[in-house]
Amino acid sequence: MDKLGIEWKILVAQTISFSVVFFVLWRFAYGPIFAMLQARREKIADALAHAEQIKVDVARTEAERQKILAEAGDKANKMIDEAREAAARVREQETQKAISAAEQIVAKAREAAMQERAQMLVQLKREVGRLVVRTTATVTGKVLTTEDQQRLSAETEKQLTA
Repeated sequence: MDKLGIEWKILVAQTISFSVVFFVLWRFAYGPIFAMLQARREKIADALAHAEQIKVDVARTEAERQKILAEAGDKANKMIDEAREAAARVREQETQKAISAAEQIVAKAREAAMQERAQMLVQLKREVGRLVVRTTATVTGKVLTTEDQQRLSAETEKQLTA
C-alpha cells in the first residue's frame, strides 16, 4: 500500500482519532439532539391528537348546545300555545257568563213587563167596569144597586176577556 501513498500508521491513527471524535460527537452532541428531536416529534403528535380531541369535544358541546336551545325553543312555543289556549278558554267562559247574565236580565225584564201588563189589564178592566156602571146609571137615570153594579161589571169583564 505504500505504492498508493497510504501509510498504515497514519491510517490507524486517523481511524482511531475519527472513531473517538465520532463517539464523542454521537454521545454528547448527536444523541441529545436526536433525543430532543424525537421528544419534540412526540410532543407535536400529542398536541395534534389533543387538538383533534378538543375539536371533537367542541363539536359535541356545540351539538348539545344546539339541542338544548332547540328544546328550550320548543318548550317556550309549547308554553305560548298553552297560554293562548288558556286565554281562549277563559275568554269563552267569560263570554258564556256574559251571555247567561244578559239572558237573565232579558228574562227578568220580560217577566216584569208581563206583570206590569197584567196589572194594567186588571186596572183597565176595573176602570172600564166602573165607567160602564157609571154610564149605565147616567143613561138609565136610575141609581144602580150594588148587585146591579156587580152584574154589569162581571158582564163587561166577560166581554173584555173574550
